[in-house]
Amino acid sequence: MSAARRAPLDLSTADARRIWLRAQRLDAPEPFGTGPEAVRKAVEHLGYVQIDTIHVIERAHHHILWSRIPGYRRADLHAALSRDKSVFEYWTHALAYVPTRDFRYFLPEMKRRRETPGRWFGSTPPGELRRVLARIRRDGPLSIRDFDDTPVEKDHLWASRKPSKRALECGFHGGALTISSRSGMLKTYELTRRHFGWDASPRPASPRQVLDYLLDRALGAQGAVCLDSICYLDAARKPAMAELIAGRVRRRRLLPVALGIEGAPPHWITPEAAADPPAPVDPTAVHILSPFDPLVIQRRRLGLLFGYDHVFEAYVPEARRRFGYFALPVLVGDRIAAAIDTKADRSKRRLEIRQWTWTEGAPAAGDKAAIEAALHRFEAFQFAS
Repeated sequence: MSAARRAPLDLSTADARRIWLRAQRLDAPEPFGTGPEAVRKAVEHLGYVQIDTIHVIERAHHHILWSRIPGYRRADLHAALSRDKSVFEYWTHALAYVPTRDFRYFLPEMKRRRETPGRWFGSTPPGELRRVLARIRRDGPLSIRDFDDTPVEKDHLWASRKPSKRALECGFHGGALTISSRSGMLKTYELTRRHFGWDASPRPASPRQVLDYLLDRALGAQGAVCLDSICYLDAARKPAMAELIAGRVRRRRLLPVALGIEGAPPHWITPEAAADPPAPVDPTAVHILSPFDPLVIQRRRLGLLFGYDHVFEAYVPEARRRFGYFALPVLVGDRIAAAIDTKADRSKRRLEIRQWTWTEGAPAAGDKAAIEAALHRFEAFQFAS
């Protein structure tokens, strides 16, 4: 039998879940410590933290970090982005906070977007971008509010009527500009080199180095991986990624595993992870997760390993919703025990529970009390200064 066709190791569903929870650092009470340094460690370990605009409760990026940093404060993320510059914003499968140490792996995509900006930014006149860059170079970091443009008609649903907004986004996606600070969804743009204090940008990663990076990022954050989980919303990379995986299997740097779940695709794990099976998760630990949490966002994977099919229903007609407009999956130990639709009432400084659904039919003993205690902590986080 060739190395690439090595018989897979059997991996139980329970062990696969525990490996994923360990990789996500949802099996320990305070895995990254506290403060801005904890933010850096969390983003570096997870690979990225998704940013989302929905504000029914706390925004997704703060929520994801709080789930792993119990003492998290919003100011910690601001410090990591603007003062320590240990994280930056860029596009993964969505807009996200990414470790600054990984900047070089995003340079090829920035170059591609400069050369082929696509329909969102393709109509940005070069002179408009040069004008915006010149003003930031002269005046320092600026937000869209600092530009007084003559509005134009939109040619895309998500476009701005301000030409300068499109130029700012074009400069951002092409790498000339970076987000130096953020207040809610208001972004301040700065010249990338000046923000980081670079005389020259880092050296771009090669295509092979980018593939290695994406595979290693997935292994670190997921434990056991498959092609879909590595190349989430990036199907074009799958053939090259499959070749890379086969090469690592031949060199025994990856081991094939069989999950024993009907319909499960091939998975792989590192020999180190296979030799160090995780301990059982504390069955009383509760995490109230964002719909955009890394454990939740890949819903097919979540359904495969947890037997829970999450539906993000903000865009589903009310009459067809099962869990509610903005339901939060609730992890109890290694089970998704409930989905709770919540809303922050900011005028009364309280968390409203609009719908509570037990996902396993009936709660286990102690579930309700443990979840209610976690909801009180989550409410305190919502309204902390």
